[in-house]
Amino acid sequence: MSEIEPVQPPRRRRRRADAERSRAAILSAAIALLSERPEASMDDIAEAAAVTRQTVYAHYASREILLGAVVDQATQEALAAIDAADLDRGPAPEALLRFLDASWGTLERLPLLGRYADAATPQTEHARHQPVLDRLVRLVRRGQEAGDFDRGLSPAWLLAATVALGHSAGEQVATGGVTPQEASRSLKTTVLRVYGVRAADQP
Repeated sequence: MSEIEPVQPPRRRRRRADAERSRAAILSAAIALLSERPEASMDDIAEAAAVTRQTVYAHYASREILLGAVVDQATQEALAAIDAADLDRGPAPEALLRFLDASWGTLERLPLLGRYADAATPQTEHARHQPVLDRLVRLVRRGQEAGDFDRGLSPAWLLAATVALGHSAGEQVATGGVTPQEASRSLKTTVLRVYGVRAADQP
C-alpha cells in the first residue's frame, strides 16, 4: 500500500508559492537587464525584480550562480524555438535554414546567451549545447541520407563548424563589424556552403 503524501499547511504552500514567484521575477529581471547592461549588479537586478537584495541572494548565492541560471533559461528558450521550427519537416536544406533562424533569433533577442556562455566551463557548455546538437545531428544525417548535404564530411565536423560560425557571427555583431541582419544572412549562406548545398539548390 503506497504511503499517503502529507498535505502541506496553507501557510507553507503560500510561502512556497511566494518563493517561486520571487525566483521567477529575479530570473526574468536578470535576463532583461543583463541583455541591455552586462555590468548590472545584483542590487540592480533586485531593484528591477522589485525584491530586496537579500531575497536575490537567498535564491542565488552569487552572481555566478545567477548568471548560470540565466544562461540555462535562455538555452531552454532557444531549444523551444528550435523545436517549433520542426526540423523533421520538408527538405533538409530548408529545415537547416529554419534551425539557423531559430538559433539566431534567440541569440539576437538574448545576446547574453553567447556572452555568458563563453564564461562557462567546457563541461557545462557542452551539456548546454548537447540538446541542440542532438536535434541538429539528426537533421544532418537526414540531409546526408537524402543527398542534400555533403556525405564526405562527418556530422561531428559539420556540427562543430556550425557552432563556430554562429559564435563568429555573434562576435562580429558585438564588435559592430556587421549588423544582426547582415550576420544572419552571411551565416546562412556560409553554413549552406559548408554543408555542400549548391547555389542552384539553395532555398
